[in-house]
Amino acid sequence: MMKYEDEEELADKTPCAGVRADLKMCLLESDCCKKEGKTPRECLKRTDGSVPAECHALRTTFFECKRSILDNRTRFRGRKGY
Repeated sequence: MMKYEDEEELADKTPCAGVRADLKMCLLESDCCKKEGKTPRECLKRTDGSVPAECHALRTTFFECKRSILDNRTRFRGRKGY
């Protein structure tokens, strides 16, 4: 994972922006996008091994982060993700 540090600034300041950027870069670097020329959305739906397991883990992390925005318990626990 690329996990953005304090000195690196993302243009996107929304919650879960770091996870979104990591997922995007992971998908764009995968064989599915590079060699087969598919879109990242199509690659996320594939399970044939052309997309690394790290990308699928980042997808789950991104989902949990977006879900935690809507969850009222995050007032106490904080957002998931980074």
